[in-house]
Amino acid sequence: MYTVEKEKAAGSLFLRCLLGVILLFQGYGKIVTLGIKKIYDLFFSGYEQLLPKWIILSTAYYTSYIELIGGVLLVLGLFKKQVLYLLALDLIIVSIGHGLLEPIWDLQHVFPRAILIAALLLLPQHWDKWSLNFILFKKTAIHPTNPVN
Repeated sequence: MYTVEKEKAAGSLFLRCLLGVILLFQGYGKIVTLGIKKIYDLFFSGYEQLLPKWIILSTAYYTSYIELIGGVLLVLGLFKKQVLYLLALDLIIVSIGHGLLEPIWDLQHVFPRAILIAALLLLPQHWDKWSLNFILFKKTAIHPTNPVN
């Protein structure tokens, strides 16, 4: 039976899983396929003149692991809001990093993720019924009738 509620849940699931899969495979590629050392050499080696090495290494670890772990959590629908905030920070860090070395003319990797993150942050949480958050925490789920919004 078709209902508007199912459509909202399906739309939320689709956006959440699409972003999650993109980030999961990006993080997997960085950590498992290439390794952090190679990621550092490929993407971060030009920053030594601009920033201390500990900041560069921390950034390499943060961006790689938040994409992998955040992707998994989004697909599962667990801690969605918190993960989206961390991924938004990740995207800002990545954009600043790219901008420090050269102008950011190519937005093909940043813009789609930014749109998906913004859309998921703007969707009402109670639409995301097909998630572990809803299953585990439905008694405290945010809903328009709940005054704790």
